[in-house]
Order: sequence, then C-alpha cells, then structure tokens
Amino acid sequence: MFRFTFFFACFLSMPAVLSAQELTNEKIWYSSEFRMESVSGIRSMNDGEHYTTLESNPENGTEIVQYSYVTGERTALIASSKSVFNDATKSIDDYQFSADEQRLLISTQTSSIYRHSTEAQHYIYDLTKQRSFPLADIGKGKQRLAMFSPDGNHVAFVRANNVYIVNLLSREETQVTKDGKVNEIINGATDWVYEEEFGFDNGMYWSPQGNRLAYYRFDESKVREFQMAMYGTLYPEQHTFKYPKAGERNSTVNIFVYDLEKERSTQVDTGTETDLYIPRIKWTTDNNRLCVMRLNRHQNHLELLLADLTKAEPFSIPVSVMYEEKADSYIEINDNLIFLDNNGGFLWNSERDGFNHIYHFDLSGNLIRQVTSGAWDVIDFIGYEPKSGLIYYTSAQEGPLEQHLYVVSVRKGKPARLSTRKGNNRAVFSSNYKYYINYHSDANSPYYITLHNAKGREMRVIKTNDQLKQTLDTYQLSAKTFFTFKNEEGTELNGFMIKPNDFDPTKKYPVFVNIYGGPGSNRVKNAWDGPTFLFHQLLAKQGYIVVSCDPRGTMYRGRAFKHSTYMQLGKLETEDFIDLAKYLQTLDYVDDDRIGIMGWSYGGYMSSLCMTKGADHYRMGIAIAPVTNWRFYDTIYTERFMRTPQENPEGYDENSPINHVDKLKGKYLLIHGSADDNVHYQNTMEMVNALVNANKPFDLFIYPDRNHGIYGGKTRLHLFNKINAFIVDHL
Repeated sequence: MFRFTFFFACFLSMPAVLSAQELTNEKIWYSSEFRMESVSGIRSMNDGEHYTTLESNPENGTEIVQYSYVTGERTALIASSKSVFNDATKSIDDYQFSADEQRLLISTQTSSIYRHSTEAQHYIYDLTKQRSFPLADIGKGKQRLAMFSPDGNHVAFVRANNVYIVNLLSREETQVTKDGKVNEIINGATDWVYEEEFGFDNGMYWSPQGNRLAYYRFDESKVREFQMAMYGTLYPEQHTFKYPKAGERNSTVNIFVYDLEKERSTQVDTGTETDLYIPRIKWTTDNNRLCVMRLNRHQNHLELLLADLTKAEPFSIPVSVMYEEKADSYIEINDNLIFLDNNGGFLWNSERDGFNHIYHFDLSGNLIRQVTSGAWDVIDFIGYEPKSGLIYYTSAQEGPLEQHLYVVSVRKGKPARLSTRKGNNRAVFSSNYKYYINYHSDANSPYYITLHNAKGREMRVIKTNDQLKQTLDTYQLSAKTFFTFKNEEGTELNGFMIKPNDFDPTKKYPVFVNIYGGPGSNRVKNAWDGPTFLFHQLLAKQGYIVVSCDPRGTMYRGRAFKHSTYMQLGKLETEDFIDLAKYLQTLDYVDDDRIGIMGWSYGGYMSSLCMTKGADHYRMGIAIAPVTNWRFYDTIYTERFMRTPQENPEGYDENSPINHVDKLKGKYLLIHGSADDNVHYQNTMEMVNALVNANKPFDLFIYPDRNHGIYGGKTRLHLFNKINAFIVDHL
C-alpha cells in the first residue's frame, strides 16, 4: 500500500537574526531553495574501488561517470548520450553493466506503467568497440525488465506480456512465450497487486550459469476489472486493469524454467492448490536448484521449496520443502534470502522469536545459528561478504526512533555497531564490501554523507549540506522534539512535537496532528523526512503546535506490538489517536477545543475514523486518498491483516468510516486523485454517499487524472495551499 505521509522532521531553533525570512508554500513546493544535496544512483564497479553515477552535461547529454571511492575524484567518462545515440538531446534514463563490464544495457524514452514498472527503448553499447545498437526492433514497441545474462551474451526482456531473449553475438531474437495478452496472461512480469503489495515487478531470473531463465506466468483472466476515467480529451478514456479486491479472485500464478540449449520451458510443480501466492523465486548457488516461495492466501504459512532441475520430467520440475514457517497472524515477505556458497545453507529474516532477526539454516531447513537476538528488530539486511562471513545490517537496537549500522559474523560472535552518529544511518556498500557510503540524518539535520571503510572508520566527507543549513538559519525554525505518553491500557507510545518558535507556555495553542498509523510503518523517528517537513514549520509559524504519534501496529517494537491490530485494522489505532487527543488536552498550553488531524492513504483512513469515532476530541479533519472501507482495497494487503470479508465481516464493517458518518461533528475535508490506481477514488465517492445520506456537511476536492501521490506541475502547491487554508479557517 502507498505509504505517503507528512511526518517530516524539523530543525533546532537557530540563533535569532534581525528578521526571519517569510516561509511560504510557494517556496516549499515550487522552488529549489530547500533542495538537499545527496549522492544517488551509485553503481559499484567490479574492482570495488570505483563507482558510477548518471550526470547531466549540456555538451554530451546524459553521462555515465566513474569516480574513486577513496578520493571522490572523477576518473573516467564511461559513456554519454552523444557516444551511445550520437545525439546529446536523447536521455540515458538507466543502465546496467554486463558482468565483465564490457557492455552496457541502456534504457531511454522510459515511461511509467504503475508504481515500480516501466517500459523503455533499450540499446546495447559495446565499451571496447565504442558503438551501440538497439536491443530489439524499435517498431515492435518498448521493452520491459531487460537484463543481461550472467555471461553478458544474452538479454531477456518482456514485450506485450511475452518473454524474449536476444543473443547479442548473433543479434537473434527468440520468443520464449507466445500466449501473453493484456488483462489476461502476463509472462515475465507481475500483475498489479504483486507489484504494489509484494513490491516487485520483475518476473524473470537467470540461473547462475546463464543457460536457464526462470520466469513467472500470471493468468489474470478471471480477475475482475477496475476502470478509471482519464479526462483531458473530448471523450474521456477508460483505463481498464485487473484489480483483485479483498475476498475476490486472484491471478493463478505458475513458475516456468526455460532452457536455452533445449529451447523449451518446463513448469515447476508448486502443487495443486492455486489460491495461493508465490511472492519470490531465487536461484541458489547451484545452477540446478531454484528456490520458490509458496505462501498460502492467509499469508501465515510460508514454505521455501527447492526445485531440482536434475530430476525434471518433460512437463514438470519436482520440488521439496526446504524450510517452513507458520504464524497465528501473518508472515511478511522480504528480500533477505541469501544462499551461501559450498552448500553452506541460507540466511533468512524471521520474527519467529517475537522480534525480527537473522537466522542461518542448512539446506534442509535445520537451524545452524540464530545470528542476531534480543528485544529489538533488525530493520534491513544490507549485505553478506562471503570471504569474511560478515553480515551487515541496520537495526533498532537503540530504540524505535534510531537506526544504526551493525556487523556480525555468520559463524560466531556478537554484533558490533559501526555507525557513531545518533539518528538515522543508511549504508551503501562497494561490491567487495571494502567501503560504504553512510547517509546520516537526524530529526533536525539533513543528510551528512561520509565514506567509511568496512570497519567503520570515516575516510572522507562527501556531502555536508552546509549551504542548505545556512539557508534554513535565516528562517528561525523550531525544534522537533520527542515525547511519550500512555494510552488507556497503559502502553507507552512515541510522539513528536513542533512548537511555534515564540512559544509561550502561559498561552493556549491549537494543535495540528499529522498521522499515518498503518501496520508496519514508523513515522516518529530521529530522521530527516524530506523537504515537505517545512509545511509543519509553516504551520508552527502560523501559531499551531504540530504533533504526531505511532499507535499500536507500527514498527520496531517487536511482533506482539506490530501484530496487535490483526483482524481489526483501525480499532486500536483509533483508540490510540483518541488517547493522544486526551493527553494533549491535559497540557496547560493546548487549547483543548482546537485539535485537528490529517492523514494520507492509511492516514486518511485514520483521520476519517478520528473525525467520526473520535468526534468529541477532533474539531477538524482532512483525509487525503483515504480507504473508507477495506472491502474496496486489494487482496494481498487487506487480507494479510484482516483475512477476507467473508471470514471477518465484523472486522471490516466495525471500523469502516462510512459506517460511522452519523457521529461526525467537526469540519471535514476529503481530497482524492481521480486516477488513483491504488486507493480507488471509489473510496471517497462511497464516503460522500454516506455523508449525504446522513445529511452531514463536508468539503470535497478532486484532482483530475492524478494518482495516489497527487503531484505534477503545480499540483502539490495547490494541494498544500488548500490544506493550509482549511486549517486556518477551521482550527
């Protein structure tokens, strides 16, 4: 589910200057004044001493430039628009190196499909011969998911829902599948709900030796269609796509393996049950063994299957269960499955002991060692260095507000913390794990980017963002601080607060509560949250206290806390946000009759519940792209936490805002993009119907042809001007 929110960090109060500059939405949303320096798009070279990035040059167009990790100096120009296309006006949108770094696979004219998926025209650029050619016939349309084979001599891609392989030596194109059809059969890519909720769109995987290609096949012919009107033409066009809503039919998913030498595909035997998910597949280090994850529809029974290609029959590849995990609630899928060389087993993340930790198993699923342990969660598995046996990861060991980098041996010993700066740390390692670039921020400071060796020693400073800090000094911004309070059940919850710069504890202030609150999210953290934090500062300058909190169901406090909302999304979170309002009303400096709330997506769902079930505590509410009834949302996300509407009708109905509109008392604004393929505009329309039937006044604004993010041109400026005006008028 899209997790766009507005829990943005703010700055420490700066020393007073003669007069602070005026902060406006125009400066925040339609200027580059607050742009933060970063280092993005890094690709580590094979030698581990250099990396490449994409840059823009008026003379050459887009350039692929090589830099030294140690010195930061530019060491080579790998390629450019001019060298690849002989046209500096044509953009290099993305690129891949072949394994030997002798060829580049370049994409251009890229267009988005959904959140992750794109299609583009692709070119092969030979770095030794300095010449390029189109990957495929341009007249046949754009390609998706193009990728080199391990030996660099083949490229697989998807076009018109079919899988193709190009032999780069002969330039011959082989069509692997022939049954692809829009809104019916997808080969080599994923359907909408897999892309959105399992977070991937690539459905093709080369074997280690590159002589086999495993790929997904989705039969979505029986999935019901959803339509969105796209305006802007004389007769609006209908965009139609397959979208399985909670309790409805999913695609039937199968896995095939194509043998390049035999020129045929064979299906992996994943069993007779088809109402299930295959959320990941991954080759082991053995060219004959493919791992297939099988997850039941309730998402509480996960099996890692091993498909043995040495035992393949003409029409089927047999599997055996390598590992199995069950849960009372649900099991979240991640990308942290790592197979070790020399039949050394595999690494896997699991919440099996109540917290998210790293485990080492053999290939029969027997536990070798629990690598990390303790009453804290691993946040992200950064990587594994096979020669040393070292695992790098980030965790919340210092508490749910902090993120730090650690290293631990797969074989023995305790974790060692590498990051030293308090706050949020994110690391990107070189290919040989000799260096890493650390992106540090805290609640009141933007990125401070540094290079370190594998032992954590800082080698050089890459970006300081001093210019941005100097600019912000001139605005006399307020400090973002953290607090805790207890809900009625006695559970301590984390929150943040931003007070007006001229805060006077003897005065009464209105409070603007900005929330998300969805399962597996974390918004109260000691981290820089992007340029839109300034909107909170703008409100603080207008005399509002800005507050947020993480309710039950959120991250980095263990499985019991995160899974507490199972089967009843919205219930406990609403209670916690009501308790937040009650807590704020006890503070001497809060005007207890002027507390408002806003959220986007799941946050819009929560703000709608707080304006209805919590109507006695919230005077004003804004819901942007809200879910108003979980029956309208997709299968994978909704059923993970709620099961199906047929199994759990009370859970769906008791906490749907459309069933509580009669309780609404305050001022309520609904905002939605009409082309939202994620949380459908239908949610807002049904909320409108319910409000009208209850004869409740409300405000509504629709952004035509905008998706879930509601952006493009001056859209964000318009949106936040409207939000700001509504807050000022009604809070």
